Amino acid sequence: MFNEFKKFALRGNVLDLAIGIIIGGAFNNVVSSLVKDVVMPPIGLLLGKVDFSNLFISLGGDFKTLSEAQSVGAPTINYGLFLNTIISFVITALAVFFLVRAINRVRDFEEKGKEATQTLTKECPLCKSSIHKDAVKCSACTSDLRS
Repeated sequence: MFNEFKKFALRGNVLDLAIGIIIGGAFNNVVSSLVKDVVMPPIGLLLGKVDFSNLFISLGGDFKTLSEAQSVGAPTINYGLFLNTIISFVITALAVFFLVRAINRVRDFEEKGKEATQTLTKECPLCKSSIHKDAVKCSACTSDLRS
């Protein structure tokens, strides 16, 4: 059973998934900081110096700040934090979209290169090596291909 588990755990897909999760966690911190420290301050300034992280509806009294309400344990609806989370999600989704798009372009470029190479070559009927499609002699086995 241990060997079977070891074989499963060391499979390429499992390792790729583990690496993806680790990188994703680190990427989450970068995006959170980007939203909190770079994106939201200018948006808040444009909307009249609103701090989204401090937008809330108190269900248990009148509080000026979210931290004040939370310090006494008052129930709150934190829609400002929810807006920050939505913006973080959109930025993460855009980053992943652009990454996948770039990877697909590289993959398409490589496939087109393979197709172009395949259309420029043919297989020698005798030795099965790849030769130019217009060749009259095989460079590997020197057989005459004119017939």
